Amino acid sequence: MSTHPQPGILADVPPFARYLWFDLRPSANARAARALLEGLAFGDHVVGLGPAFVSHCRGQVDGLREPETLQGVGVSTPSTPTALWLWLRGEDPGDVLHASRSFEAALAPAFELFDLAEAFRHREGRDLSGYVDGTENPTGEKARATAIIEAEGATQGSSFVSVQRWRHDLEALGRMAPDERDHVIGRRLADDVEIDGAPASAHVKRTAQEDFDPEAFLVRRSMPWSDPSAEGLIFVAFATSFDPFEAQLRRMVGLDDGIVDALFRFTRPESSAYLWCPPLSNDRLDLSALASD
Repeated sequence: MSTHPQPGILADVPPFARYLWFDLRPSANARAARALLEGLAFGDHVVGLGPAFVSHCRGQVDGLREPETLQGVGVSTPSTPTALWLWLRGEDPGDVLHASRSFEAALAPAFELFDLAEAFRHREGRDLSGYVDGTENPTGEKARATAIIEAEGATQGSSFVSVQRWRHDLEALGRMAPDERDHVIGRRLADDVEIDGAPASAHVKRTAQEDFDPEAFLVRRSMPWSDPSAEGLIFVAFATSFDPFEAQLRRMVGLDDGIVDALFRFTRPESSAYLWCPPLSNDRLDLSALASD
């Protein structure tokens, strides 16, 4: 039986989205939880399974693990164990809302919602800071090779995803002079051109994908989020392992050379999860990597 990747992984970022994070209910039966997921049609929405759920089903997905809590120079990154994550995508916010309500109700016997974020596309792919997000994203066949596992086996057609909710302090950003903001990012806001001679702390210097050994390429599909109390970015990055993401994050917090990414001057991650995005077979999740018996 042939499998293929979830279509939302390589698709363009939608106009509107909702992200749902679930815990596994203590009473959840592994066989029933797996059957529940296999019975749902998720369409072009993206589904990620965390280590806790895979372990509960006595499954084996090589490379799936919880993120480390990294302690850098005056900064840190969290680890947020998550059993199930949904990225609901749509052209209309009302449709996304109704999809969210439908999936929450269908999943309720096995999964309990513990976090939710509403997101949107801003000015054709910009972060709320105004800067373009994912300028160096691979495209086409390179994007597929970066994000999708092609080796034969139960994980063929699947992907790993790193998900972080970043909370911005836009007032702190606004207090910076325009040139100062550009040097935080390492690109000019006006034209998205990388700045020659940008400081080593500039975000593009800390995360230049080709500067790592091995290279640390990711397919980023991040979106801004907001609620009545705060706003920020849901950072979403797909790859065939978590190694590229971890390499970038370690350098951002200064663990490589003591230089902290200047991005931390106006934003911090408040959650971080690692998940496995199973392939599809006949438009349903292929969970053959899980035992659940």
